[in-house]
Amino acid sequence: MQEPRSYKSSPPPSHFLDDDKALACIHCGLCLAACPTYLETGNENDSPRGRIYLMRAVQDGRLPLGDTAVRHIDLCLGCRACEAACPSGVQYGELLESTRDHIEKNHRRSLFQNFLRRVVIEKIFPFPARLRLALFPANFLKRLGGERLLPKFARDALLLIPDEVKEVMLPEISPAAPHNEDGRVKMEAGSRASALPSPLFPFRRSAPRGRVGFISGCVMSVMFGETNAASVKLLNRLGYEVVTPGGQICCGALYAHSGNLARARDCARHNIEVFEKLELDAIIINAAGCGSTLKEYHHLLHDDPAWAERGRQFSAKVKDLTEWLAERISDFGFQISDLGTVTYHDACHLAHPQRITKLPRDLVRAVAGKHYVELAEADVCCGSAGSYNLTEPEMAERLQQRKIQNILQTGAQIVVTSNPGCILQIRAGLEKAGASQIQVLHIADYLLAAATN
Repeated sequence: MQEPRSYKSSPPPSHFLDDDKALACIHCGLCLAACPTYLETGNENDSPRGRIYLMRAVQDGRLPLGDTAVRHIDLCLGCRACEAACPSGVQYGELLESTRDHIEKNHRRSLFQNFLRRVVIEKIFPFPARLRLALFPANFLKRLGGERLLPKFARDALLLIPDEVKEVMLPEISPAAPHNEDGRVKMEAGSRASALPSPLFPFRRSAPRGRVGFISGCVMSVMFGETNAASVKLLNRLGYEVVTPGGQICCGALYAHSGNLARARDCARHNIEVFEKLELDAIIINAAGCGSTLKEYHHLLHDDPAWAERGRQFSAKVKDLTEWLAERISDFGFQISDLGTVTYHDACHLAHPQRITKLPRDLVRAVAGKHYVELAEADVCCGSAGSYNLTEPEMAERLQQRKIQNILQTGAQIVVTSNPGCILQIRAGLEKAGASQIQVLHIADYLLAAATN
């Protein structure tokens, strides 16, 4: 992926907050029980309504933009669980991103935090080639056992890196698998889905059921290449031709969440240009954090008359993989499969901004049946939150431990989720807890395994 080029846009507003949106909070407190950091600290300043009060105080000049205010804003995960709980419909995510953008422009951080935010998060993670290069020394150090010589935060960071990264290059066009007129996967009598030729390679097929675009992602394309391939195979088996344009770049989520809205908007404009040239029924994404940002391109670009409508049209086509699959679940003909006791963890940006919680469970239950168990606090953040586990390792670990304890209490052998950061965070937590035998799978890998068993 390449650096997004800069686009001409309207000048930023004089205030960093939209006053009407900030004043929508009536301080009722219903968000408190949903906020992971408030659950951990009990500090009102670490709650959504407390942070909104701080934001408004900074904007009004009643509170300096100093270390105290910034600390409470930094500690926010951006999970947006408060939005799902709020009766007033406060758009907390937009307020948070605008505030963080203001902080990064006007607050001086430590050298270490600047390195993490401006270099690691903004100059490495969004670029697959750079990320692959950065993973080499980390994996080499792990193989040598050298992590024992590192400070704790560095050892914990290394735990997030998979021991083996397999590069899987997706073709620009992945053809649809044969299918019947009713949309079901076409198979010979007595055969199973595994008998189908791999949809990543050419074969004779009937006319495709439709054509969808696929967002390959940054971290997904490097650390979860096989998951991307599994996602495409599932779509192919439903009869859809999948287009993965090589010109796409980072969705902008990493920039938006870390306070660089200008770069996030440039990413949005670039991707809109790439995908709007294609005739697509939908644009599919298999990473919850990316999906949330992609669906909000029209919000990112609402002040830019030249791009706002194009952003709206793009966002209207974006579908999470679980949305697209669950609406067509009968076409798979899944049979109950005993792959082990299974539980499901809600990725924050799928459950809260996108309000998608039932559909992925429907998919998991279609395979697991009676082997499915519900997870306590399933929608409480695991502590990953994009790059939060790097910038705020202490709170991230507290939430990780909380999540792992709940997982262990289920007795599950498999944890299914839908976001790369969650997978890495939960795997690392299970390893620290001595429970690395519990599998943590992306829902695409889980479903494909069921389809091929």
